[in-house]
Amino acid sequence: MSTGTNTGPKPRKTKPKGRHPHKALSAAFIRSAPSGRHADGNGLYLYVQPSGARSWIQRLVIRGRRRELGLGSVALVSLAEAREKARANRKLAREGGDPLAEKRRARGVPTFAEAAVKVVEQQKAGWRNPKYPRAWLSSLERFAFGRIGKMPVTEVTGADIYEVLAPIWHVKPPTARTLRRRMRAVLEWAVAMELRPDNPCDRIGRVLGPQNDVVKHMKALPHREVAAALEKVRASDSPPVVTLAFEFLVLTAARWGEVRWAVWPEMDHGEGVWTIPAKRMKAGREHRVPLCGRALEILDEARRLDGEGSIVFARGRGRELAEKQVRQMLERLGIAAVPHGFRSSFRDWAAEETDHPREVVEAALAHIVKNKVEAAYMRSDLFERRRRLMDEWAEHVSRRRADSGA
Repeated sequence: MSTGTNTGPKPRKTKPKGRHPHKALSAAFIRSAPSGRHADGNGLYLYVQPSGARSWIQRLVIRGRRRELGLGSVALVSLAEAREKARANRKLAREGGDPLAEKRRARGVPTFAEAAVKVVEQQKAGWRNPKYPRAWLSSLERFAFGRIGKMPVTEVTGADIYEVLAPIWHVKPPTARTLRRRMRAVLEWAVAMELRPDNPCDRIGRVLGPQNDVVKHMKALPHREVAAALEKVRASDSPPVVTLAFEFLVLTAARWGEVRWAVWPEMDHGEGVWTIPAKRMKAGREHRVPLCGRALEILDEARRLDGEGSIVFARGRGRELAEKQVRQMLERLGIAAVPHGFRSSFRDWAAEETDHPREVVEAALAHIVKNKVEAAYMRSDLFERRRRLMDEWAEHVSRRRADSGA
């Protein structure tokens, strides 16, 4: 028995039937139109606010998404001008273009390359190596800018990122990962500036697939061969400043970048200490290096070679040594190691030939203690114990012949 109440589903509202409006508005109607939206055609609407303000908007489907564009105030844009803009936008959208992107470009939205420069300018103050900004941009110039450099940063898609990374993803895995991080940083800047809603680099990893690159350790000499290598370098015709820098590198077990950029104010000859500021350390904290007697002699010799500038190991006119200069010297002399590898030689010697505790050796290498509990109790840099360790290392590598015995 019916109760008279209709509890069934309500009829669906359907789009009004009939032809779409075409030039439905008139100048007279525009002046007197009530509040609301009034269709003219081509997605163009007159929008009258309750306050009486009148403006033009257009609804379009752009690359599969329904979007809304503002075309300006009625006071500034006539009906004929609004219709022309609406027609041009609709034509561009139907051809696969993006009227919104064109509008942003007209407002000065940066290209991907321009955004990359902005990111470098923002972040370079926190980078230790003054040449890193140039290196940061160079990888983008080499692999990415040809494809996306001139594109507005708002228009870069996942497909674009894929086309940049795919050719090198499995061929040059480390380069590809670095490139992806840098592209992601640029696009993250665009997200932060509210120029785009997302970062396509976050979704591209699964599409590119896993990388099966093999980790290659840097070439290092057995610690028993380091003394012979030093003798070979001293006897070579290499520039004196290069041989001095190399020997200083070995004696201090420092990184090559730390030696290259060493400046005289960091050296305390009287106390026998080299203090490397936090901004030049990989760990981002100040590191004191005890200097043995031979290391102090090297500083004296370097001062006599070029005592004018602030760089300790300068190649003339106060310029630091080139990054590859020591590596190339070792290759030319047939020494099968890279500069960083002598840190490994030092580490192996300390483990195999001495009784110094692991934490002293790690502190000498300026390694961070990864265990949080252990790190909380490591308040000392163990400097005096490290001095004894480095003096023993200097004695080991200063032998006049290589001990090749078992």
